[in-house]
Amino acid sequence: MHTASIQAQVKPELNFWQIWNMCFGFMGIQFGFALQNANVSRIFQTLGADYGNMAILWVAAPITGLIVQPIIGYMSDKTWGRLGRRRPYFLWGAIVASLSLFIMPNSPTLWMAAGMLWIMDASINVSMEPFRAFVGDMLPKKQRASGYAMQSFFIGVGSVVASSLPWMMSNWLKIDNTAAAGELPDSVKFAFYAGGLVFLAAVLWTVYTTKEYSPKELSEFEKFEALHHSKELEPRQIRTAKRYYQAGLFWLGFGLILSYLLYHYIEQLDKSLAILTLGMVVFGVCQLIAGGLSSQSKTKNGFSQIMADLYSMPAVMRQLAAVQFFSWFPFFAMWTYTTAAITSHHYNATDTSSLAFNQGADWVGVLFSTYNLTAVFAAICIPVVVRYSNLRIAHMINLLLGGCGFISLILIDNPVWLIASMIAVGFAWASILSIPYAILSNALPVNKMGLYMGIFNFFIVLPQILAASILGILISKVFDGQPIYSLVVGGASMLLAAVLVLRVKTNN
Repeated sequence: MHTASIQAQVKPELNFWQIWNMCFGFMGIQFGFALQNANVSRIFQTLGADYGNMAILWVAAPITGLIVQPIIGYMSDKTWGRLGRRRPYFLWGAIVASLSLFIMPNSPTLWMAAGMLWIMDASINVSMEPFRAFVGDMLPKKQRASGYAMQSFFIGVGSVVASSLPWMMSNWLKIDNTAAAGELPDSVKFAFYAGGLVFLAAVLWTVYTTKEYSPKELSEFEKFEALHHSKELEPRQIRTAKRYYQAGLFWLGFGLILSYLLYHYIEQLDKSLAILTLGMVVFGVCQLIAGGLSSQSKTKNGFSQIMADLYSMPAVMRQLAAVQFFSWFPFFAMWTYTTAAITSHHYNATDTSSLAFNQGADWVGVLFSTYNLTAVFAAICIPVVVRYSNLRIAHMINLLLGGCGFISLILIDNPVWLIASMIAVGFAWASILSIPYAILSNALPVNKMGLYMGIFNFFIVLPQILAASILGILISKVFDGQPIYSLVVGGASMLLAAVLVLRVKTNN
């Protein structure tokens, strides 16, 4: 009788095709994400951006994620409607993102393109964040690693096709890949149109094939998992109003002083550093607000809960945060500067209307497809490596490969052999998208899965904001206008992340 009662509360295992269906929408999300990553720098350069302001234009994406993901995570934890808990966010995010993909390549000005990037990234984040929590909702703990591996598989498949779409349009369908100065080739435009259709169709597949558990069912599952939740994984004590005030005043004052010095006295540095200093000011203000709400016992609102849970993360999440920070810095460098780096360093071309530049830009799409195709294969290999070592060692090996891959981009002269570099990067990418989430999902309170997944995104976004703040300065002031060195800096960051993995304490 006792066994039957316990079994009734255990979340049932799903079969292969059920996991396939629930993760299929992630392929569409990654279709939009990969088109954005591989082509937005090309769009910006075509509309007149230079190396110095490229990162500033790109910063819209991480800032959007920083704001949107915890809010959407908090809201989706508390949402129940006709479509369920997470699926409404998949659907509405996909609709807006698909429309953005149709509009983006037709932007007539640089700043309109930057604005569309902001809208596109916000809508992609609305769809993406609930998908991470969706795995925790639908799968028992022992199947979550398989769920994230399946997501990584679809990320790879979607990225391979999407990154190569302009090249396919040009070489297979014979669509023009050159255009007049200030205009995008038709090959890029049609690639974005196809991406918009695939994005929406893939998400609709998951929405209509996967039924979420009812509130009553999830409540029973959560009660059972809470009883068996390891004490070492519980969050720390909630932060007091006094601590909020102290930290808030520090960050506010420090940020204001640096902003003042930057504006008035440090003219030789790029003003993009203001992204960091003003970010400190905003963080300080947020803590002061949280302290004020806490002192008045007004802590039941979403803002207070996000701030409280930011400071009460489980120990495993704090350790993984440092790893994520240095793992994602190189990818922002790659998405922002690979087109400029490869076309200038390997093709000796900077004129966006030249054939050499567009051939190099198309080859960047192929290189991006290579690392994503490798990620599909790596997602299958990673569980085998884990079986013969452990999660930490497997992640460390993959990050070491990725770091060496980034650094090798400057050492290889023949563009064809850059594929080898991207194969190494692909192993790191697959690992970053699966192993941290496999570790993290079992360390989180089950009733805050969406919120904590959104907060975890901070440590993906913050390194991107840092990269947007300093990479343009490094390229122009230190590296003599050679964007290839931004990828070398990224490689060094990933090697540091590999070392920090050894600090993560987890049961394997």
